[in-house]
Amino acid sequence: MTRTEAATEFAGRAFIAFLFLAGFVQKLIDPASGAELLALLSLPGWLIWPAAVFNLAAGVALLAGVAVRPVALALAAYCVATSAFHLALQDPWQTTIAVKNWTIAGGCLILAVHGPGPWRLGR
Repeated sequence: MTRTEAATEFAGRAFIAFLFLAGFVQKLIDPASGAELLALLSLPGWLIWPAAVFNLAAGVALLAGVAVRPVALALAAYCVATSAFHLALQDPWQTTIAVKNWTIAGGCLILAVHGPGPWRLGR
């Protein structure tokens, strides 16, 4: 793998990681918004906190290149599951978010297959 390919692969992994790290920050700053989405599916609002911790841990793991395969699989499942909160066909914006979640799940599945690449901690 060339240096350019390795850098590009790392950049792709980092962009996905940044999305989940931003999700952590968003949940930390405004937990009520996430709790409202949980309430729509009759789930308790406190579930926002385990989701926030998962976003943080998974984002850091991806960024560092640690346990990328299992983390990416877990993130793919998380994205598909959380798309249920946004799949509202009467609201185009929410439907777009649901489809975005499926797209991110696809990127995570590709990461699960290919692993972290050469740029990672411990290498």
